[in-house]
Amino acid sequence: MTGHLSQSDVARLMADPSPAVRAQTTSKIAAQYDRKHPRMTDAERQIAEEIFRKLAQDAETRVREALAANLKTTADLPHDIALSLAQDVDSVALPVLKFSEVLTDDDLIAILRSENADAKQVAIAQRETVSGAVADALIDTGNETAVARLVANEGAQLSEDALGRVLSDYDESEAVSDSLARRSQLPASISEQLVAAMSEKLQDYLVSKHNLSSDAASNLILQTRERATVSLLSRGSSDEELEELVFQLHVNGRLTASLIMRALCVGDLSFFEAAMARLANVPLKNARMLIHDEGDLGLRSIYQKAKMPPRLLAAVNTAVTILEEEDYDGGRNDRERFVSRVIERLLTQFEDPSSTMTQDDIDYLMSKLHQLAA
Repeated sequence: MTGHLSQSDVARLMADPSPAVRAQTTSKIAAQYDRKHPRMTDAERQIAEEIFRKLAQDAETRVREALAANLKTTADLPHDIALSLAQDVDSVALPVLKFSEVLTDDDLIAILRSENADAKQVAIAQRETVSGAVADALIDTGNETAVARLVANEGAQLSEDALGRVLSDYDESEAVSDSLARRSQLPASISEQLVAAMSEKLQDYLVSKHNLSSDAASNLILQTRERATVSLLSRGSSDEELEELVFQLHVNGRLTASLIMRALCVGDLSFFEAAMARLANVPLKNARMLIHDEGDLGLRSIYQKAKMPPRLLAAVNTAVTILEEEDYDGGRNDRERFVSRVIERLLTQFEDPSSTMTQDDIDYLMSKLHQLAA
């Protein structure tokens, strides 16, 4: 059947007793059915659609499989045919669920919630684009494999709330965590949660498998987690993003003095400002005014209100002054060079005889700077 279609073709196709012949004929007709293809007139297309509707109810699975395989990417396929195929057994439905643009979000969500839909859920998770509503419904399925595929799908619209639910609902799933870690773009707050979750698992592993004491493992993981957290901070982050990340760190007990000092030493003054605002419970704009007030009274005031370690005040004051004068040079590895310059200037400042820091304070800071450089 390479030319024109007629009503007799419909009768002959339905009467043929051979499933193999019906499947082959189905493939030929479906291959011709495309508005971009010049072989069919509108009348012939109507005949083809009548054939498709009958074939979608064919008792032989292989016939329906042939129909689905050939129509899965047909953009102007009538909706009722696409939906019938999508609701069929897996071997028929999966190609349509994965590729068809005819199916609506409501169609997909209903199929996601149907019984014995595990394979269909995985197929939907791999669609070229997955809307936020469909993504939310997928997360609710409890299907670990489908959610891992969803998170790995760059075409999936995953809000920050949705990603947060993935982290909490699938916190024991290595497949989901791995997919999250590989996703090209994640909000900093989600990345920080992921880092924290992985750090806890790594700490348990170090204690149980490498005979490290709990304290030693905890200290090692803390340093690693802080380095990872600081690396998440983008110099182009908005105030809203920074405040959200800082809030999350604070409520989870991870907004530590060493993390704040580490951020200062890599040049993230904006994070320091947001951290001080959160710890001192003042608006961000007020925190900035105090931190950058002439003299050190404003900084000292908010620092004390934030209940930061007194022994680090001089270092923080010096670091803020340096950051107001220094910046990245824009070259390769400029972050590393910037950190080196900050640390060098800090150490030079503390050698000044007029410095108010005691030797214990300097030793404490040196240990922190050593950890920072590690």
